[in-house]
Amino acid sequence: MKLYSYKELTQQKIEELCSRQAEDDNLVVSRVENIISTVKSDSDAALLSYAEQFDKVKLSSLFIGKEELVELASQIGTAVLPSTFLMLGIPAKIAGCKEIVVCSPPQSDGKINTYIAYVSTLLNIEKVYLVGGAQAVGAMAFGTQTIPKVDKIFGPGNRYVTEAKKLVQNTVAIDMPAGPSEVLVVADETANSAFVAADLLAQAEHGTDSQAILVSTSKQLIADVISEVEKQLLDLPRKDIAKKAIENSYAVFAETLTEAMDFSNAYAPEHLILATENFEPLIHLIINAGSVFLGNLTPESAGDYASGTNHTLPTSGFARAFSGVSVDTFLKKITFQHLTAKGLQNIGNTVEVLAEAEGLQAHKNAITIRLEQGIKSKEQG
Repeated sequence: MKLYSYKELTQQKIEELCSRQAEDDNLVVSRVENIISTVKSDSDAALLSYAEQFDKVKLSSLFIGKEELVELASQIGTAVLPSTFLMLGIPAKIAGCKEIVVCSPPQSDGKINTYIAYVSTLLNIEKVYLVGGAQAVGAMAFGTQTIPKVDKIFGPGNRYVTEAKKLVQNTVAIDMPAGPSEVLVVADETANSAFVAADLLAQAEHGTDSQAILVSTSKQLIADVISEVEKQLLDLPRKDIAKKAIENSYAVFAETLTEAMDFSNAYAPEHLILATENFEPLIHLIINAGSVFLGNLTPESAGDYASGTNHTLPTSGFARAFSGVSVDTFLKKITFQHLTAKGLQNIGNTVEVLAEAEGLQAHKNAITIRLEQGIKSKEQG
């Protein structure tokens, strides 16, 4: 991990460190634009072609129905269920969504993972479409002969999925831009270096483009964490992936926890861990973060699976503007108003004054004519 000192960082360098831009971003955008355009024009034919090209499987159908889902689900032994499907499916059901469209890339046998099938049956979802990546986003955004057009697309993914969601926002709503995973750990001398290293590696094993950032007020802790990372890395099944992610990550030495929080807010992490015994005073300093984990005994993986929060969170600095998924994300709000005669008299003049100030005479007239008619009716009565 590279090491920086907060005091020595210029504003330009801080912005550079907080940027998630990759060298091949333009290439990703170009490829995604082409995929979305092809899906929009060629529909199912494009999806079948991409399945063969990307997933290395020739499909005879783009979906798996209820009976086959039940059959696949019955093939499980006991194991952990796919958490992201649960994190999205459960709040969708609670929110009362009348139609839920699920897309999941096919395996080499042209089916889906048995755990995905099990969750589908658990949530009473009767059909799963065998499409993944940017092409799935395009299919849901525009609709195909097989896949229905949706109103909102949910779910994290790689850079291609994130870019695809951003590109279709003028056609369909999205939950948020959610791409490669990231964590920022703010730690002081009370932190446990082995715990912090494990937290950094937990994000690093997601993918080579994940980021794991340590910001600490203790140079000794930074050194101990780097040593622990190298030690724990050796035992990970996904060590090659984690190693590349760590190589693209860094540590920042801050003289105070206030400085550390300043850097964290500039970075706007998906996951923020406050690895300190004295985390309470830092909470009010948090401005930008997807989800926050307080204290030395609260790893980010608890939020991924069991602590009760949703793990679908904004990445790439979008925590400055977006919140994580919740039941509320699946809802839309409709406002209603009704005026009585007295209510119209109470607010009528206010509306007339503002409408006239804005040069909208018809707006004013809509109030005036009602007030005048009301007065006439009263006089006649």
